[in-house]
Order: sequence, then C-alpha cells, then structure tokens
Amino acid sequence: MTIRWGILGAGGIAHDFTSDVLGAGLPVSAVGSRDAAKAQEFADRFGIAHAHGGYDDLVADPTVDAVYVATPHVFHAEQALLAIAAGKHVLVEKSFTITAAEAQSVVDAAAAAGVVVMEAMWTRYLPQSARLRAIVRSGTIGEVRLLTALHLQSLPTDPRHRLNDPALGGGALLDLGVYPVSFAHDILGAPSDIRTVGVLSDQGVDARHSVSLGYESGASAQLYSALDSSGHNVAVIHGTAGRIEVDATWYTPVGFTVYDSDDAVIERYDSDEGSLRGLHHQAIELDRVVAAGERESPLLPTSGIIDVMRTMDEMRRQLGVRYPGE
Repeated sequence: MTIRWGILGAGGIAHDFTSDVLGAGLPVSAVGSRDAAKAQEFADRFGIAHAHGGYDDLVADPTVDAVYVATPHVFHAEQALLAIAAGKHVLVEKSFTITAAEAQSVVDAAAAAGVVVMEAMWTRYLPQSARLRAIVRSGTIGEVRLLTALHLQSLPTDPRHRLNDPALGGGALLDLGVYPVSFAHDILGAPSDIRTVGVLSDQGVDARHSVSLGYESGASAQLYSALDSSGHNVAVIHGTAGRIEVDATWYTPVGFTVYDSDDAVIERYDSDEGSLRGLHHQAIELDRVVAAGERESPLLPTSGIIDVMRTMDEMRRQLGVRYPGE
C-alpha cells in the first residue's frame, strides 16, 4: 500500500515535509488551509491536485488516506480528532498536543476508529536512530549511566510570534525541548524523577530550561533547550564501557562515533540522506504500519507519545508555564 497524503496547514514545516515526501516518491494528493489562496499557492508549488480552503474539506477528500497535521501545537488535538472522525490515519507534528490529557484523547479516538496515529517526531524514524538503539541494546557501551542533549536556537523575539505566545503553546519546551525529552525517553524510557529549572519570558513562556531526569536503573539524563541563543547542538550517551557522541545537529540526519572506555573508536556511522532532509522516513513508517495491519509504530508507540507529554506536563508545572484553558 502507498498512502496518499493530505497536508493540513501550509506553513514552513508543511513545505519541508511535502518536499521530502514527494522527493521520496510518495504521493501527496491534497492540501488544506484556512486561507484558500495559500492552499492553492501550496498546491501549485508542489503539483498537488486538490487545494481546499478549509480543513473539513481536506479530511473529507476521498483521495486522502492519511493527514499530516502541520499547524501550531494548540490546534493539534482538535485537528487530529477531525481527521480521525473522517476515518483518516494521522501523523501529528510534534509536539503531539500541548498536554498528556489531550494526547490521550487523540490516541483513544484513533483506537476506537481503527486508524493509525503517529507523532511526527522525525528523529525517532531516522536510520541513525535505529543504529543508535541497536548499539545501546547490544551492550557495546555497557550500561547507560548518563545521556546529555542540547537544543539551542536563536528564534524570533516578536511577542506576537507563535513561539512566544502562550495562547499558541509558545516556549522552548514544546518546540525545542521535546527533541531531547523524546530522545531520553527513546534510550532510557520514562523517568522516575523530574527536576526542572528555567527562565520565563515576559510573555510567560519558557525562554530556556534545564531538566534532570532520573531513572530506576540509576541512569540520568541532563537536557537543556533555549529559544533565545544558538549553540553547538550535540548529544552524548555515556555507558560503563564506552560512549556514543552524536554529531551536531544531533536530531537531524547526522553521524555519530562510538568509543570504548579507552577512547578507541569502535564504530563510525555516517548519515546519507542525499538532497532530502529526512522527514520522509516518518511517512514511510506510517505507510508500513498501515500496510502491515499494525495499530502503531514500535519506533514511537502511542504509550510513548503520552509518556513524553506527561514528562513535559510536569516540566511545565515546575517551570510555572500554563496555557490558556488549562
């Protein structure tokens, strides 16, 4: 089976996803935007057959099998539920929703409707991540003791920008911090202890934060994200018998080096995506899951999506970040 994609939203990430999906030879049959002219412009740019000036029409389009939700966080749950009610599979841009409760409602609806729902946490689906998981699970670096990951960017400071607006789920955590948090969950699972500090902006969202995650195994994760400063975004997994150093920018298609405890190189992995960004892997995985008759992806199961959201809920609680309606 080859999934025919419908794109919900016509912003920057929708452009990047569509470019990669088409570049990988997967079909995109429709796009929807609340601005009909914007939808048509998007369709013309990518040669998409159907442009809809509204989301209801997009999810009702019979040429669409799966919907990619590419709007701001606060709309994810509502729009995922809209697509699910229309019987479509759904790939929801990260962060999946703004709260774990919202995430649970989407997961429950998908299960009831018999459709697949996945989070577009693209790092989880990259080939390098599969190799990282295999190395860790093989015991090559021994027992994992510490995971560190950074995600720092200098992003727009306009208080009206969605990244700075609490009403749109702004702040570093849901846009940037979700990457390190999801990475820690991927390698170590859900934490047993969460300790977060940070600095809030004048608008009341987190401009930067640091979190220490503790685990029953004795391992820990140290994660730092900021939207007001750029940095060298690397990640390291430290074990009792070695370590894995992931190149900058670690959450994109990059390479990594595996060292033993004497600093000798055990393995060097280099990523090769060609002209693509790597966003197509998540679309390929959803296609595979549907074709296999599976209910979720083992690379990021729905329970894992909710676990990440629970961790971020607690981080926001400790930071003092609340969104309207909570």
